[in-house]
Amino acid sequence: MTDINQKKENVKMHLKVLRQNLKKMHLEVTEELILPKPGDVKDLMNKMDKLLKLIESK
Repeated sequence: MTDINQKKENVKMHLKVLRQNLKKMHLEVTEELILPKPGDVKDLMNKMDKLLKLIESK
């Protein structure tokens, strides 16, 4: 595997972990009704999904 491909895989792995954490946070927010606003968290998840798709397509 080339260095660029390895870096790409590392970025994907980190983004996937971040996305999982954001999903967990979103559930906590909606169940416990604490800040940050659930819509804000959901928007971040959508942005991360788009970024992950962009990275995977290259």
